[in-house]
Amino acid sequence: MSIAVNSITKIYGTQKALDSVSINIHPGEIVGLLGPNGAGKSTLMKILTCFTPPTLGDASVCGFDVLEQSIDVRKKVGYLPENNPLYLDLYVKEFLAFVAGTHKYQGSVKSRVSEMIALTGLQLEQHKKIGALSKGYRQRVGLAQALIHNPEVLILDEPTSGLDPNQLTEIRHLIKEIGKEKTVMLSTHIMQEVEAICDRAIIIHKGKIVADDSTKNLHQITVSKTMIRVEFSSAIGKQVLQNIPGVKGIAPGIDQDGQLKNRTSDLTVWLLESEAGLDIRAGVFKFAVDKGLTVLSMQKEEQKLEEVFQELTKN
Repeated sequence: MSIAVNSITKIYGTQKALDSVSINIHPGEIVGLLGPNGAGKSTLMKILTCFTPPTLGDASVCGFDVLEQSIDVRKKVGYLPENNPLYLDLYVKEFLAFVAGTHKYQGSVKSRVSEMIALTGLQLEQHKKIGALSKGYRQRVGLAQALIHNPEVLILDEPTSGLDPNQLTEIRHLIKEIGKEKTVMLSTHIMQEVEAICDRAIIIHKGKIVADDSTKNLHQITVSKTMIRVEFSSAIGKQVLQNIPGVKGIAPGIDQDGQLKNRTSDLTVWLLESEAGLDIRAGVFKFAVDKGLTVLSMQKEEQKLEEVFQELTKN
């Protein structure tokens, strides 16, 4: 087991940041830790990286206890904190050599630094001071320092925070490549992040785990509604559709060209909302027959991970 957390509770004063959290992460998994701000994501990561002790419970990384064997844990973990603290006055190569030294890296430090620079795409920036780098390249330096000692587990706290779209794509690709050889846990509150990178997602809210499953299965969690996309042979108005039994919400659909139908006039494509678990398809077909329409297509809309997240983390 790469990461094992058993009934971890963390209390700051009167605030319970984590409330009896238990998770297991196996070697080779890329796991996203999702949650709104203040949910307890960073606290859990700080416990796993031995920066703060738990109030109750126990945790281990690669079989080493975070309290009793913290030095061994640190040898196994590469950590990129949310604020990515770097020595801005040091040059990239100088900084990475320094970090390798703090880890007492046993091989050739020079070769290892060159390897990490190549892996993280820092070749053109390696002779610059870190303070002269863009946010995207600073994140790359942060990843390089987390990997410099060749850890088995990589823990990344908000690794793409503040990046532009191009930088986002590059860093996500890099993390996914790294995840082929290492266990990765990353925290985020961005749904697209998890969908793009992770095999599994753990959703945490107010210090408690409210969901833990593969990203595919999380899409299928039934929460409070079912959405049906239906395309009729002829345009029809929204008001008329309200007569279909079980329909509690109606929204413009998306046509065959993938364009959102955002007009308020009669349309051929609509999204029909019903209570979770209620099958309204028979009612839609009967409605179409009564109106002299043909149903060209009808399918259940897959729930977006963002909708699942919002439902599970509502106050």
